[in-house]
Amino acid sequence: MGPTRALLSNPQHAYTKMLIASVPNLTPKHRDMVTAAIVLSTVGLSKTYEQRRWFARDNRGVAAAADVSIEIRRGETVGIVGESGSGKSTVARYIARLIQPSAGRIVIGDTDLASISHVQLRALRRKVQIVFQDPYRSLNPRRTVGEAIIEGPMNYGATRDQVLARARNLMKLVRMDPTAIDRFPHQFSGGQRQRICIARSLAMEPDLLIADEAVSALDVSVQAQVLALLDEIRKRLNLAMLFITHDLRVAAQVCDRVAVMSHGRIVEYGPVTDVFTNPQNPYTKALVAAAPGRNWNFAERVPIATIG
Repeated sequence: MGPTRALLSNPQHAYTKMLIASVPNLTPKHRDMVTAAIVLSTVGLSKTYEQRRWFARDNRGVAAAADVSIEIRRGETVGIVGESGSGKSTVARYIARLIQPSAGRIVIGDTDLASISHVQLRALRRKVQIVFQDPYRSLNPRRTVGEAIIEGPMNYGATRDQVLARARNLMKLVRMDPTAIDRFPHQFSGGQRQRICIARSLAMEPDLLIADEAVSALDVSVQAQVLALLDEIRKRLNLAMLFITHDLRVAAQVCDRVAVMSHGRIVEYGPVTDVFTNPQNPYTKALVAAAPGRNWNFAERVPIATIG
């Protein structure tokens, strides 16, 4: 047995045990399939960018997404996975209507967000909120985190006293000190900033929360804490969640169903247990085979209960 495998199999220090136990594995957690009402459905969602060439007679289109159809139910987490450039984050931005799709439908409730005007969209933006990858660029360094949390609800008519009280409650929900709303972003770590970004999104009381690579910039121990927090929030608030990640191990731990994307298309879609344990598409099989540590269950090697 090599020194690395020996360390992973029998760590001695409590901090090392904690780090190893925090590493996600590719074995999906058992989750009962959600049968609640559908919050979001996309039908044939597509986006084509025109590629202009100076010396060509024709301009070809580049498909960033093609015929993407998924649905998310209340209380359910649906993941989109794939390698970099597969189109998964782009689809998240279409659903949030940060980018206008070329074709298809984005149905929230009984409204097609893809077909309404920007004026009509304003009233509905609070229904879909997104937590981005980089917590260091997601908050204005010149404003307190409290101001960041209350800005959205105040834009929709809430009073300052109402939203400040809610901001403190949300800070508790994301395991932060409520009095910290008077501090500035630079006074927090990356993991704490991401918790604040989650609180800011929840302040809008959304029907759908999108986590776009929301834990990929965090170290493994903080990543595990934020993943557990997101899952707790989903259960407590009965939220629909779209989880974008390139890490199949992370998707296996938090998702009920998963869509695998390649070159802007969904190549496989279904319950996460079926997709990861019995993949049908060659691309999915290659992704699963390439997942680091796929045959190593870190948490079983170092049970959480043994961590001092």
